[in-house]
Amino acid sequence: MDLDLRPVVIFWASLALGLIALETLVPGAALVWLGLAAGVMLLLVVFVPDLPLFWQAVLFIGLSFAIVGVYWTRLRKTGIATTQPLLNRRGAQLVGQVHALESAIENGRGRLKIGDAFWSVSGPDLPAGTRVRIVAATSMVLEVEPA
Repeated sequence: MDLDLRPVVIFWASLALGLIALETLVPGAALVWLGLAAGVMLLLVVFVPDLPLFWQAVLFIGLSFAIVGVYWTRLRKTGIATTQPLLNRRGAQLVGQVHALESAIENGRGRLKIGDAFWSVSGPDLPAGTRVRIVAATSMVLEVEPA
């Protein structure tokens, strides 16, 4: 059978490049893995030119599931070691610091100013101006004790 491969090759190449390019616009969407599956399909149709379109689609879907599955089970690390574990946890970075209360802690709640930011604090009732040590950070509330 004399089959013109150009449209099929162009399709798989475009799909692979398009999906990988979309990953830059939608990071974390795993489109790069689907693009990799399309790239494998591109190689497959070059080396197996008589592969029917139906089986190309079936293989693409299967490859997509397999590649994403390998990523989720083998490559994705949940506990990645870092030199800055508190980088995006501003409240946790403040634990251990001592600051003066901006407003008194009444009924367990008060306010603290650190730099140009105000933080809600919880702890024992204390007057404004008292120096407190930050002992924990829960969500956006700092837990304090007298310094």
